[in-house]
Amino acid sequence: MRTREEVDATLQIAKLNAAELLPAVHCLGFGPGAGAAAGDFCLLELEPALCQQLEAGHSLVIRGDKDEQAVLCSKDKTYDLKIADTSNMLLFIPGCKTPDQLKAEETHCNIIHTEIFGFSNNYWELRRCRPKLKKLKKLLMEDAYEGPDSQKEKDSNHSKYTTEDLLNQIQASEEEIMAQLQVLNACEIEGYWRILDFDYEMKLLNHITQLVDSESWSFGKVPLNMCLQELGPLEPEEMIEHCLKCYGKKYIEEGEAYFELSADKICRATAQMLLQNAVKFNLAEFQEVWQQSVPEGMITMLDQLKGLALVDRQSRPEIIFLLKVDDLPEDNQERFNSLFSIREKWTEEDIAPYIQDLCGEKQTIGTLLTKYSRSSIQNGVKVYNSRRPIS
Repeated sequence: MRTREEVDATLQIAKLNAAELLPAVHCLGFGPGAGAAAGDFCLLELEPALCQQLEAGHSLVIRGDKDEQAVLCSKDKTYDLKIADTSNMLLFIPGCKTPDQLKAEETHCNIIHTEIFGFSNNYWELRRCRPKLKKLKKLLMEDAYEGPDSQKEKDSNHSKYTTEDLLNQIQASEEEIMAQLQVLNACEIEGYWRILDFDYEMKLLNHITQLVDSESWSFGKVPLNMCLQELGPLEPEEMIEHCLKCYGKKYIEEGEAYFELSADKICRATAQMLLQNAVKFNLAEFQEVWQQSVPEGMITMLDQLKGLALVDRQSRPEIIFLLKVDDLPEDNQERFNSLFSIREKWTEEDIAPYIQDLCGEKQTIGTLLTKYSRSSIQNGVKVYNSRRPIS
């Protein structure tokens, strides 16, 4: 146990002026109670916002299977967990007081003998990352909903997932998962999240567009109750309403619920239906068939197909084929490798829809292209190709 005289002597040897220091002195030592070895505990460095969430009683959750890199999730954000080594040993001291706390207590030349409980040479640091949501669609597509009368619904062996199941398996925050479920047009059926089989979804959409046409309604004002009344005998009412939500926006007028259907979404879905069974499609022929296939009054435009289909202007005749951004790898490098294996050189206009979702905070399409590709000028147009050989 050190005395005050021993402390003062040590300060003189170190050529430190005691008047410039706080009067309280911590004397550290490993006592019989210091049973925590390195590795028994983990230190986690948190940004102030996350500290406030913990202090307010909220939880932080670590998610990931054995074959996945662990992530930490708050209620609305996802973070990569990285181990940071430090050359300074980090000590665990129960009840340790900070300089500010000592100042507040106005201690006078006292010596505090402190027992070290444990130590560590590293800590976990957090880096904000994109939520890993590719797995969400993969899980839900294991048992796509084909309608109440399908044979699959009578077979209980298929995997189904509740909200709790998804939270346990998807490396993303709850808010990010719920937002992605909306993007995927998923719906809850008997407590389980389901994605509609595309053919069944198109069957529902055709029922609705045919009803709109037969009743001479405006696509901007489709009455919900009338739809449910007319189509209820054909399909479950909740599926009709869900389809309206997928392809339209609900609003209330004079106490009645209406949907404003999106021409862009309907044209896009129709194009997917036409392209999904063809490897490649003559562009001119496709545009003609596509326009004939959408409801009267709607205008088809290639801009409606961004991230869904790719046009090859170099081939003769020009062709179009299905290329869904949802089917591309989630990892940045793998995504670019996949794109450059499909096409050697891309214009920014063509590649942008396929890398937009890779942009993190303060990141742009331009910065991604600079990092993962090499630019050149071809016939007066800037194009991008891979920085590395593509096998």
